[in-house]
Amino acid sequence: MTYLTAEMPKESSYLNNEKMSRFRTVEISNPQFEANHLRFITVKTPSLKGRGDICVFVPPSVNKTNTAPVVILLHGVYGSAWSWAHSGGVHLKVNELINRGELPPMILAMPSDGLWGDGSAYLQHNNYDFEKWIVEDVVDAVVEKIDGADESSPLFISGLSMGGFGALRIGAKYGPKFKAISGLSSITSLPQMKLFVEESLKSYIPLDIIDEDLLATFKHYRHHLPPVHFDCGTNDPLINYNRDLHQKMGKEGIIHTYEEYSGGHEWPYWSKRIITSLKFFAEQL
Repeated sequence: MTYLTAEMPKESSYLNNEKMSRFRTVEISNPQFEANHLRFITVKTPSLKGRGDICVFVPPSVNKTNTAPVVILLHGVYGSAWSWAHSGGVHLKVNELINRGELPPMILAMPSDGLWGDGSAYLQHNNYDFEKWIVEDVVDAVVEKIDGADESSPLFISGLSMGGFGALRIGAKYGPKFKAISGLSSITSLPQMKLFVEESLKSYIPLDIIDEDLLATFKHYRHHLPPVHFDCGTNDPLINYNRDLHQKMGKEGIIHTYEEYSGGHEWPYWSKRIITSLKFFAEQL
C-alpha cells in the first residue's frame, strides 16, 4: 500500500497513475493478486464522510482500446460490495454468457451502499448522501480507474430488494444518465424497510418526500424515464407490493415491463434473474 504525505499527490493506485483523480484518495487492487476478472476500488468521498468500496467485474476482452457498457448492481440489506460476486456468482455467469455470445462485454460495478446501519436505502439522510455516492462517485471512480470505461460508456443500473428500490428510484430520478433500469424483488416504498432493518424509519427521512416511494418517483420523473423492467418471485414477501406498483404504473400509463417467476427473497432467485435484467439492458444498446 502507498501511504500519503503532505508532499505526495492525493492519489494512490496500482494502475492508471497517469489519470488525475477528483477524489482525495483512491486505491485499486493489484492485478497480480486478483482473480476471476474482479477488481476492487476503495474511494474516500465527502458523500460518505469516509471511504466506500466497489467491486468491479471487467471482462477480459475489455481494455483501453474499446469502450464497454457499465452496469451498476446494488446489493440489499446486510450486504456489501462483495455480495453480487461472492453470494451470487454474477461475474462467473456473465463471463460465461459473454464467451457464448449471449451478452455483449459489459463492466459490472458493484458498490457497497455506504455501510450505514442494516442498509442505507441509497437515500440522502443523516448528513450522508448515499444517493450521490452511487450516481456520481461510483461512476467517476470506475471511469477513472477501469480501462474500457469512459464518459461515453452506456450506463445501466439494477439491484435487489433494497438495491432494487435504490436502482429504480435513482434510475428514474436521473433518467437521462441511464440507458435502462431494473429491479429484482424490490422494496417499493420506504416503510417496507422495516421488514428487514432494526433502524427507525425516522432515521431514513430523505430531503424530498418523493424519494420515499417508487410510484411517486416514477410519476414525478415520468417525462425522462429510461426503459424500466422489474420482477419478483411468487413466494417473495414483497410480491404484493410489486404487483401493486405494476398495476398502479399501468393505470398511470407509465411504460414498463413486469414479470413474475417462481422463487423467494433469496440468492437462487437473484443470481438467476439478474441475467434477465442484463439481457434487457443489452437490448437497449
